[in-house]
Amino acid sequence: MRGLTFDELFAMLLAVQLSPDDLSRLREWIAGIADPAECIALIEQAAAGRPCPHCRCARKHRCGQASGLQRFRCLGCGHSHNALTGTPLARLRKKELWLPYLQCVLESRTVRDAAQVVGVHRTTSFRWRHRFVSGAMRDRPATLSAIVEADETYRLESQKGARNLTRPPRKRGGVAKRRGINREHDCLLVARDRSGRTLDFHTGRGQVTVAQLHECLKPVLQDDALLITDGAIVYQHFAEQAGITHEAVNVEAGVRARGAIHVQNVNSWHSRFKSWLVRFRGVASRYLIHYSGWQRVLDDRRLTKPAHLLCAAVQLG
Repeated sequence: MRGLTFDELFAMLLAVQLSPDDLSRLREWIAGIADPAECIALIEQAAAGRPCPHCRCARKHRCGQASGLQRFRCLGCGHSHNALTGTPLARLRKKELWLPYLQCVLESRTVRDAAQVVGVHRTTSFRWRHRFVSGAMRDRPATLSAIVEADETYRLESQKGARNLTRPPRKRGGVAKRRGINREHDCLLVARDRSGRTLDFHTGRGQVTVAQLHECLKPVLQDDALLITDGAIVYQHFAEQAGITHEAVNVEAGVRARGAIHVQNVNSWHSRFKSWLVRFRGVASRYLIHYSGWQRVLDDRRLTKPAHLLCAAVQLG
């Protein structure tokens, strides 16, 4: 019996009325068709010309292959390396499944869902999530300019997945023992300018301090930037000490905007982040910055393909 050619098969698919479930299954099947050479070629291309990750020397020569990747010997320090050395993706295996998995990252799939689609164990899926996301999230703007909005959001501290708790366990969805913002909450500081460039910082437990604002915001704000925040006194003290032009909106008094002076852009980002985070059913505090970086990458809409995420993780290693 003669096999069908691709053109014949494609013509048959065009003639069939596919249901949404059929289309979903077809997309997953196509995404699962992986070519190891494609992933390796992207990695080698993204890392081309990168100096030695050990000593930053640019002089090197080829030194065999390992795991499908070209190895190099540095003429400065004598150490060997490949395109993934020094990146979050170093020593990860099954490269033929990386691009399909990165498609799951772009679709914000859960750990178990992504594991089922790609065909790996859930612990592998979890490990890959935080390696790939931590690599891609470093693609972030160096500075914020013009009008910059800054505000913090708080989440109840979580030790999900920890082997040794530092406090008595509580049920998922629990509340803090004390009212208001206190040391039981993680602080996520977000700064966003009107062009859409966004930076996120996990400052630790409790309310943000002036010292933390100096550490996080001072290096990324241009000298002529206008910083807009809510009425928290900590921002006023920071702006005075740093010599930054500052405007405050008294949100607690019901003042949401004074013309162009508002923090609605950054608060909108907070809202999208919290809504998006619900699907993961709780996030450990130690991974909070990974998830905010993941959302920032998705929200930025520059890395829109699996190859983009892969190259970003390799280039910024």
